[in-house]
Amino acid sequence: MKIVCLDMEGVLVPEIWIAFSEASGIPELRRTTRDEPDYNKLMNWRIGILKEHHLGLREIQETIAKIDPLPGAKEFLDKLRAQTQVLILSDTFEQFAMPLMKKLGYPTLMCNTLQVAPDGEITGFTMRVEQSKLTTVKALQSIGYETIAAGDSFNDLGMIRASKAGFLFRSTEQIKKDNPDLPAYEEFDDFLKGIESVL
Repeated sequence: MKIVCLDMEGVLVPEIWIAFSEASGIPELRRTTRDEPDYNKLMNWRIGILKEHHLGLREIQETIAKIDPLPGAKEFLDKLRAQTQVLILSDTFEQFAMPLMKKLGYPTLMCNTLQVAPDGEITGFTMRVEQSKLTTVKALQSIGYETIAAGDSFNDLGMIRASKAGFLFRSTEQIKKDNPDLPAYEEFDDFLKGIESVL
């Protein structure tokens, strides 16, 4: 039994924080896991910026409502799901991801949860488990699955390296340079063929 584990942001949908950075006019919020490997550090920094600007969950959700999946992402996912089980493993949060899951046809998603005050202030976050992507891939392997993993950022490398096959999709030049052995794709058609070759 094989299961494909995909990152969400940057692979299937645009980066939520970049979209919100543009909508809010706060350039610092463009920073993502492509730039900062330590996710806890990155999120605590983001929460500090939101607090400083008196922005909360409502404002971010208003931006998310206007985001569509990357062109071709739903078709890619539909074709892949017709052939094998697919699991979206993301470090995003339920409060951000659900509107996007609807637009992708409700694939299975495992992610984290925000801590939100009654007034909408984001006060913290709860990670599902430490190193959630790698931990989930290892758990799937422990119950008999062969995993195939793909992503674009530093926090995807653990699950990619631990899997039977792994790919980079629309990653940075630096990550591709640092991981020359990983097949790297830019277009969904090529990406699908790459995954199909190891199914």
